[in-house]
Amino acid sequence: MLAVSVGLVFLLFFSEALRARSRRKKYIQALYGNYEKLRDKEYDPRRYMRMGSYYTRHTAEGQIDDITWNDLDMDDVFKRMNYALSSSGEEYLYYTLRTPSMDEGRLLHLEDTVEYFGNNPDERVRVQLALHELGNTGKYSLYDYLDNLDCLGSRSSLGSIVRDLLFLPFIGLLFFRLSVGVLGIVALTIYNILTYFRQKEDIDPYLISFAYVLRLLDVCRTLEKHPIPVCEGEWDELRRHRRAMQGMRRNSFWVMSPARGMENASGNPIEILLDYIRMVFHVDLIKFNGMLKHLRGHIKDVDALAGTVGFLETAICVWEFRQSLEEGFCIPEFTPQGGIELKGGYHPLLSNPVKNDIVAERGVLLTGSNASGKSTFLKMTALNAILAQTIHTCTADGFRAPFFFIYSSMALKDSLSDGESYYTVEIRALKRILDAAASGKRPILCFVDEVLRGTNTVERIAASTQILASLGSFGILCFAATHDIELTDLLDERFDNYHFEEELKDGDMVFNYRLLPGKAATRNAIRLLELMGYDPDIIRRAEDQALNFLNTGVWQHS
Repeated sequence: MLAVSVGLVFLLFFSEALRARSRRKKYIQALYGNYEKLRDKEYDPRRYMRMGSYYTRHTAEGQIDDITWNDLDMDDVFKRMNYALSSSGEEYLYYTLRTPSMDEGRLLHLEDTVEYFGNNPDERVRVQLALHELGNTGKYSLYDYLDNLDCLGSRSSLGSIVRDLLFLPFIGLLFFRLSVGVLGIVALTIYNILTYFRQKEDIDPYLISFAYVLRLLDVCRTLEKHPIPVCEGEWDELRRHRRAMQGMRRNSFWVMSPARGMENASGNPIEILLDYIRMVFHVDLIKFNGMLKHLRGHIKDVDALAGTVGFLETAICVWEFRQSLEEGFCIPEFTPQGGIELKGGYHPLLSNPVKNDIVAERGVLLTGSNASGKSTFLKMTALNAILAQTIHTCTADGFRAPFFFIYSSMALKDSLSDGESYYTVEIRALKRILDAAASGKRPILCFVDEVLRGTNTVERIAASTQILASLGSFGILCFAATHDIELTDLLDERFDNYHFEEELKDGDMVFNYRLLPGKAATRNAIRLLELMGYDPDIIRRAEDQALNFLNTGVWQHS
């Protein structure tokens, strides 16, 4: 009977080992080719809110502000290319997308790293397996935990150490006055056990960050064994900062053991014994205080290690993103000055996108019917400018431009919390672009959709003309979309006109989404009413009223 039981246990462990091996084999196969599986992940809203933690701690001039980020749906773009397996990789990728480089050298180094991982799949998978072991920090960022280390206040192990030392004289008394020795040992043991759980409860929330830092050190040690030729600087950083953190690693098992309390005990006699030792002698609390002190003094080392590991994983994400682009990609070319030359540009979030070309040496004014493609073209162009200066990759057949600070004013909303109307929000967003241009630090590339849509027609056209004229001045390259056809004539000295158009086929409105030179010659707002089944009298009166205004410049009463 015993032999049968032992055999069943052995069979259970053997079958589980085989399943684990099979899972690992499939996972490695996915790393070599099934990239979309790596991108198929759910985002806890609480965790995603903390995705920018690395970014907010590494501010730089010219970073993508919140208005532009939201205008361009950059959260969706980030998720589209997020193949990262670790929190550090995700946060560094997010930081990269929000931090356009003004230095081509940095981008070329990223390119070298991306190409290396593409040309050396075994090395890439080796790094990914290490990053998979690093994993995530749960619903919070590592930086949330690091920022809260001070909440623990000043912690001293002196009391625990003194009580531990008191055990020695009481043990000695066992040989001379047994009752006193036993009473002293029992009293110290009871006191330490009673105070242990209260102190342990205080430190438990911080063990997640400690565990992640320790895994980070392990991953860096693993990476150091396999240097990458194009990343000598990163490997030097890994070695230097990891060695500075080694004091945290020594004897950390007292704190990070799987059985840190009786509620977690697995039944292993050694683990149970260690748990009793912790409770009686506070060994883990003493070590925790030492680790806490060490970590507080080496936050910059942790940050450097997280950033270096994040850079490596970002390079892998860029390579996998490129492989996923069925419509192709290009490496951007940067020029000392001038405008933008975009060939075959498309938006990576669209299925079956229509590619468009444009050469813009001065401002571009887009006109066209509703839903004809103006806003999508603005977003596509802006996105390619950002991708060029962040991940050195454009979703286009060709891209040439200088380095820009990039801004937009497109998808704005009323601010109920601040009590601001849409118009107020809009003019504030536009002013920030003019203020950035006034600094003269870098050329500005900006994108404006339906400027001043939040006010009346006469003032809108007048104010729009002057604002766009300013945005079309020296040092600013402005792409703007409008329904106000009057602006095409008022701004023809500063802006080149382009348009999108539609055609009616089988009683339906059809758009080809092709960018065409010149201003729009068609309008479709009233025609869309007809297609939606509005009363023919409403359609007729609207057409007559619009035609009369175009002929006379005066609105007739309905």
